[in-house]
Amino acid sequence: MTPPADIEALRSGLDTAGYLADESLATALFLAVRMGQPILLEGEPGVGKTEAAKALAATLDTRLIRLQCHEGLTVAEALYEWNYPRQLLAIRLAEAGGAARREADLFHPDYLLARPLLAAVEHPGPRPAVLLIDEVDRADDEFEAFLLELLAEASVTIPELGTRRAALPPIAVLTSNRTRDLHDALKRRCLYHWIGYPDAGRVARIVRRRVPGVGDPLADQVTAAVQRLRALDLYKPPGVAEAISWAAALQVLGVAVLDEAAAARTLSAVVKYDEDLTAVRQAGLSGLVGDA
Repeated sequence: MTPPADIEALRSGLDTAGYLADESLATALFLAVRMGQPILLEGEPGVGKTEAAKALAATLDTRLIRLQCHEGLTVAEALYEWNYPRQLLAIRLAEAGGAARREADLFHPDYLLARPLLAAVEHPGPRPAVLLIDEVDRADDEFEAFLLELLAEASVTIPELGTRRAALPPIAVLTSNRTRDLHDALKRRCLYHWIGYPDAGRVARIVRRRVPGVGDPLADQVTAAVQRLRALDLYKPPGVAEAISWAAALQVLGVAVLDEAAAARTLSAVVKYDEDLTAVRQAGLSGLVGDA
């Protein structure tokens, strides 16, 4: 598959992959693909940042390689590590045969275990991989600094083997929930797009797309209820992902209309903190479900 010829072609491809992107997001992703520049997607949790990268890989018909960031993430987890059991076996076999293994023989690509970043750099094609560096704000400052070489030069350095450069530089998509500010050096290397909460009409369309068989009235009611929840002073306002989960839970229970009883039974599918559950109940479920 050739790269999308224009923004609308990419947007149509994302739509086919099940992701409803607005024009601004489609434009940002198109530029990332065509310019070969990493893109940083920021936004509240649940607005579709990770799904955008997945849909982009599906649209480009290429491999998605995902690195899930977390506090304390190490280079060994993200880039590579040596297959120590295999190296030890090689040493023992050499000793049994009366030969010695040189250090250079042991630190050979045959003993290298590629983790997501190295796998993206060494991806053979025929199209560049989409490298999803998910929730980069959860990683430490040191790891963020380590990413700079990869993002700037599509290369990584392995002390024992030297610098490995990508023949097909990956399309890097970084996501952040803004739990902390990222450094300017990282941001300078990236295109940027903020994904906000979509409007009610788009959320309803997404719910109908992601929960096949859900009735139009229920999709609209769930969307309106989620909008009302976001208007409350909640610790974790629900996003699109929670709207999808709520609609799916209601569908499993055979609910066709979102009323107070159905909302009370399934509220935990959309509100994930006890303090928020208490706040919603105090505000009143009748106001949550509106005229349903």
